[in-house]
Amino acid sequence: MKKIYAKEDYCIGCRLCEIHCLTQHSKSKDIIKAYREEPKEVPRLFVEESGHVSFAIQCRHCKDAPCVDACITGAMHADKSTGVVLCDEEKCVGCWMCVMVCPYGVIARNTAKKKVASKCDLCVGLEEPVCVKNCPNEALVYEERGE
Repeated sequence: MKKIYAKEDYCIGCRLCEIHCLTQHSKSKDIIKAYREEPKEVPRLFVEESGHVSFAIQCRHCKDAPCVDACITGAMHADKSTGVVLCDEEKCVGCWMCVMVCPYGVIARNTAKKKVASKCDLCVGLEEPVCVKNCPNEALVYEERGE
């Protein structure tokens, strides 16, 4: 399965990945409307910074995902055909068990619309996730690696 990997040597901490992620998951898909007019989405990835080192981190789409096991409603689930771990916002009740058990700390609480868990979905339906496509330094790659 293809996943997103960070090259921390190339990341400059510009956060364009967060901006494009937020815009992609907004209602309008328009950057200005997403930031000024719509309920604020949360980015589904986070840029970690420590001194001069920075890199984006997002859901690792674990094979045996703890968030899926912890979800009381079945909102967190792995797509049977792709293996991508997704959150069905209609089923999510905002108990935050997934947030508590995620070993990578990459599931966020989105309270703008209703209490739902928010996480990377690898931009399902697109050939390449928008964070990877729009990274100016190619610090994010979308590829399959041996595990």
